[in-house]
Amino acid sequence: MRNFEAAIFDLDGTVIDSMYVWHKVDVDFLTQRGIPVTKEYTEKVRGMFFETAAEYTRRIYGLDESVEQIVQTWLDMARHEYANNVRLKPYTKEYLDFLKKNGVKLGMATSSDPYLLEPVLENNGLSGYFDEICYTSQVGRNKSFPDIYLYTAKKLGVSKKDCIVFEDIPEGISGAKKADMYTVAVYDEASKESEPYLRSVADRYIFDFSDMLEE
Repeated sequence: MRNFEAAIFDLDGTVIDSMYVWHKVDVDFLTQRGIPVTKEYTEKVRGMFFETAAEYTRRIYGLDESVEQIVQTWLDMARHEYANNVRLKPYTKEYLDFLKKNGVKLGMATSSDPYLLEPVLENNGLSGYFDEICYTSQVGRNKSFPDIYLYTAKKLGVSKKDCIVFEDIPEGISGAKKADMYTVAVYDEASKESEPYLRSVADRYIFDFSDMLEE
């Protein structure tokens, strides 16, 4: 595999083992309101902006809470996990250290929120590791579109052709491919059902970052 000037990482399910948090938040939030959790619901809200997911949840379940109140409740529930319990995926720190040592710029392209991202990076010793951290909220479109990846590359000051992107979900791989970037799909338990698709679309599929270190 050729060398790259920049590596762009997704956060949830790629850098950190956090996808359980959102299922936990879904379950806890709906159960507290006497609402059963369905697979249809969890799949529907996955990848949505917080506000979009909150509006959808409010509408289909007839909740009295405002969109803002729902979003803040979700963030508060998740922040506790991110600040205390969420850990890095295997060999993430070692691979990031390897890239930094070799002068590769590090970017993050995430649908998460600074309220969650900052404590989880601090919790895992990664504060200040990334040269640029970019959010889908800054570009106004989700990861099935190329915008967030092109924006991150621009912030890093590199050509899209010189970027490698690590993602764990089909939407992310699809968006990065549309940005004409080299893509690596990273295994995550939460998206294992998508493995055949990810293997067929991504330029490479890895189980964890030890696969990258072995090159």
